[in-house]
Amino acid sequence: MSELISERRKKALKEIIRLAHQGVPVEELKARFREELGELTPLEIAQLEQQLVQEGIPREELARLCDIHISLFQNALEKVQPIAPPWHPLTILMEEHRHMLALAQEMKGIGGRLADRPDKGLLAELSEKLKLLEEADVHYLREENVLFPSLERHGITEPPAIMWLEHDHIRSLRKELRRLIAERPEGFPRRLAELATALADVFTSHFYKETKILFPTALEVVREDEWTRIREEFDEVGYFRVSPPPLPAMVDPEPAPMGGERIRLSTGDFTQEELEAVLNSLPVDITFVDAQDRVRYFNQPKGRIFLRAKAVLGRTVQNCHPPKSIHIVNRIVEDFKAGRRDVAEFWINMKGRLIYIRYFPVRNERGEYLGTIEVTQDITDIQRIKGEKRLLDDVAGGTNG
Repeated sequence: MSELISERRKKALKEIIRLAHQGVPVEELKARFREELGELTPLEIAQLEQQLVQEGIPREELARLCDIHISLFQNALEKVQPIAPPWHPLTILMEEHRHMLALAQEMKGIGGRLADRPDKGLLAELSEKLKLLEEADVHYLREENVLFPSLERHGITEPPAIMWLEHDHIRSLRKELRRLIAERPEGFPRRLAELATALADVFTSHFYKETKILFPTALEVVREDEWTRIREEFDEVGYFRVSPPPLPAMVDPEPAPMGGERIRLSTGDFTQEELEAVLNSLPVDITFVDAQDRVRYFNQPKGRIFLRAKAVLGRTVQNCHPPKSIHIVNRIVEDFKAGRRDVAEFWINMKGRLIYIRYFPVRNERGEYLGTIEVTQDITDIQRIKGEKRLLDDVAGGTNG
């Protein structure tokens, strides 16, 4: 990342933000900000956040106080107008912001009416709006798995990490709303109203930070040719309530042949095409992380459980997980490297399905650590197996008796 902030300005800005953390009134700090710093670009703000974390301010603390920072940068940020063509990934994200914020505001209004007059019809309406908003997870998945890795490759790591923390906060608010609607504990209408208001407020703040800091920073550091690849990966993941125009016509490079020399292993060999098809035919998700903790491969089976985008290739495994779970990832990898553990396993319920997640160390014949493989499988139907099955089913769509 280029050094755009002079040492004097860095020092002054860090001091102002530290004073904000200590509770000095924002208006007093704004005056000092204008006097000592004038204006900052979004990239300079992103660099500053990164340096503060590197110097010891916890990421969670920076996220908690981010609204104070925004108020300090308000004048500079208001002048930022990200300009991108209609097909551009950032334009798509901003259009989705509009739909998501509108839904959240509608939920806030319904919550307010519920607090004053509990009503089954209003509760059903709120539940339906929440269901629509839950479909917006595809928006966060594109940011976390495509946009954020692209920024990290250009040295922008902390602003995406802080945005991911806020994504998790949004998910937790939605989950609590869903729980209250289902369980309806005593006093739940007023709590629903509070949560719906909190969700709308978080959206407003979060989208402002992305539009005014994260996206302009991305426009500045990500190369023009990279945006085409990002858009292609966005298309693979899917969208929330938008139908983006197609990419501009361009000449695609000639694809590399999939045949060629066979890949020889100790118990046989494959062509590249055969090997890739075999790995994609397995009824499990596979992800391989090398000895330097970087994602090197994932298969693409039908109905993959957890999203993987090509943008994660080369990304550290720590950056592929939400900040709140990084300590678990580090512990697993450290145990594998030290030889203290040969498997780590978890299982979760997801959309009514039981998902079994296992991690295994990958070692060579000399026992040297080469990396970690993650294997994820939907075992819902496997758990139902009883007795024996020795006969072959008829092919779907085959002849009748």
